[in-house]
Amino acid sequence: MAAQHVRSIFLVRHGRTSYNAAHRLQGQVDIPLDAVGEWQVRQSAAALKDLYVDRRPEVTNRLIVCSDLSRARATAQAFADALADGTEVHPDVRVRERSFGDWDGHAVAELAERYPEDFRSWMEHRGGELKYGAEPKEDVGRRGVEALHDWSTRAGADTDLYIFSHGAWISQTLQTLLGISVVDPTFASVLSMRNAHWVRLIPMDLSDGSVRWRLMDYNHGPAVADTEEWERER
Repeated sequence: MAAQHVRSIFLVRHGRTSYNAAHRLQGQVDIPLDAVGEWQVRQSAAALKDLYVDRRPEVTNRLIVCSDLSRARATAQAFADALADGTEVHPDVRVRERSFGDWDGHAVAELAERYPEDFRSWMEHRGGELKYGAEPKEDVGRRGVEALHDWSTRAGADTDLYIFSHGAWISQTLQTLLGISVVDPTFASVLSMRNAHWVRLIPMDLSDGSVRWRLMDYNHGPAVADTEEWERER
């Protein structure tokens, strides 16, 4: 007998922060959305509702999970507010961004100047950041997939699961889930998504009762994200 699981999984990156705008490495520093990010998440919330709620009457429930960091929580809450049906937001530490250790909070240009060899190693996916206490990518992917498996089995086919998280977390979780990390252990196969963009995964039920999640959309955003309006200061 096939295990119960949700109809679709969405992985949504948070909106812009002042650190994003200044090209600072956020990691697990708890930075709020800036004014542009607050506007972005309202646009994405409206697009998600229009595309996957209003046009899919067969999916009657939404399960919303988010990182416990404020930028992701605010992005999730914008979607919950757009639904206007009392859907609760569930924070989960397993969905938190990758930690970059001592590099958290520093400008990328500063890191390149102070640690040229290790910075180049990081940019080339050779692990230079690990010397400064960064969380290994495989650990990020492991805890991410654990969270996906957990939450995706808490509801059935009348429910979509929305997980609001971060760029590195989404990239590494997705590569682990799809097995790309086995083919390329550097985790360099997937680019980080833009702010307030999303992934959509759909299930394929297997004969042994398990489920395989398949990539339907990647780096999808509202139409306005393809214009200059997306990053205009507000």
